[in-house]
Amino acid sequence: MSPTVRKRRLGAELRRLRIDSGMTGGQVAQRLLISQPKISRLENGHCAISPRDVRDLCALYGVTDQQVLGSLMRMAEESAQQGWWNAYGDIPYSVYIGLETDARSIHCFAPMVIPGLLQTPAYARTVIEETIPPVTTEQASNRLKVRLRRQHRIYDPADQLRLSVILDESTLRRVVGGPGLMREQLEHLNALSTEPHITVQVLPYAAGALPGVAGQFSILSFADTLEAEVVYLEGSTSDLYLEKRSDLEHYELIHAHLQARALSPDHTRRFVSTIMGTYGGATP
Repeated sequence: MSPTVRKRRLGAELRRLRIDSGMTGGQVAQRLLISQPKISRLENGHCAISPRDVRDLCALYGVTDQQVLGSLMRMAEESAQQGWWNAYGDIPYSVYIGLETDARSIHCFAPMVIPGLLQTPAYARTVIEETIPPVTTEQASNRLKVRLRRQHRIYDPADQLRLSVILDESTLRRVVGGPGLMREQLEHLNALSTEPHITVQVLPYAAGALPGVAGQFSILSFADTLEAEVVYLEGSTSDLYLEKRSDLEHYELIHAHLQARALSPDHTRRFVSTIMGTYGGATP
């Protein structure tokens, strides 16, 4: 289990204990002389929870069972460990990587570029190098290594990630790095789409307007029933992680709507092959 998921689970358990004690977040903050936003961040798993924080909160909530306290303290210690991606320096969307590492399945909509898990090394390198603001050579190298390491999840037979991707047609027609690179990327996409745990569908221009869709999103589900689903919205300067049931239902509805209007997986492969032919070489 990644440190990110451990923090989320610990935060959820502390939230449950607070609610059982009848206290509000504001009351807890006042009693412990800390800010209410910190209580929210702790309970949402958005910041590290120290064993001392756990001890103080459990004392306030009247937790006397030493087994429960010991379990929560160990969870706090484990959540402070670093994920494998931390070895590569300051990587954007590191919280998302932690969630992705433990996800059982991901359903996503990509309106601009091929998602990272399905990118070839050359396509990924080009996308990373064109990041705004520009990155150094070292940063680009580290981000590429992380992106390719993330892809291990879709190749590991013991822990395969179920992936369902809906691509807007523009992701196939937007030339990233030149025609040859695009052809290679689309060949790779078609090959991956034949795997039983990977579903790729294209939403063609002919599908028309897309009401309710503001941009790229991913819905992550977890094998552990204690972990709620999470909707990830990638932003230019900050990311959003939505966990409210109403938000999840909203994006699940949008995804189902897009899926119904997208081409079938078999039709998608033929469609991708047709576009592949526009990038040169013999059409498959």
